[in-house]
Amino acid sequence: MAVAIMRARQQCQEAGFDVSTSCRVATAVSELARNIVKYAGQGEIILLRVSAPRGAGIEIRAQDQGPGITDIEKAMEDRYSTGRTLGLGLPGVRRLMDDFDIKTEPGAGTRVTIRKWL
Repeated sequence: MAVAIMRARQQCQEAGFDVSTSCRVATAVSELARNIVKYAGQGEIILLRVSAPRGAGIEIRAQDQGPGITDIEKAMEDRYSTGRTLGLGLPGVRRLMDDFDIKTEPGAGTRVTIRKWL
């Protein structure tokens, strides 16, 4: 988990993000990594530098083969949690990033793709 956070911060800085934005991205990665550990036990986080017509950025894919999320709409509400947490994780990640996409299937895992643009 710590390696993913450190690498996210490093890649952001190498891509040209300021320190504040790099910290926001690292916070989002931390939350996604924590969710993988807590709910799936294992998974992976992939960090990519990307470019699009809107500019350069960083993309993070967090994926696991865990139990999936049964009610994604509820999971995206602030303060909703099935794991005795504050329920701010996924909604917080969505607020920190420019793009947020989640795909999940009960029993087949979850994949969250987020992006931050320069």
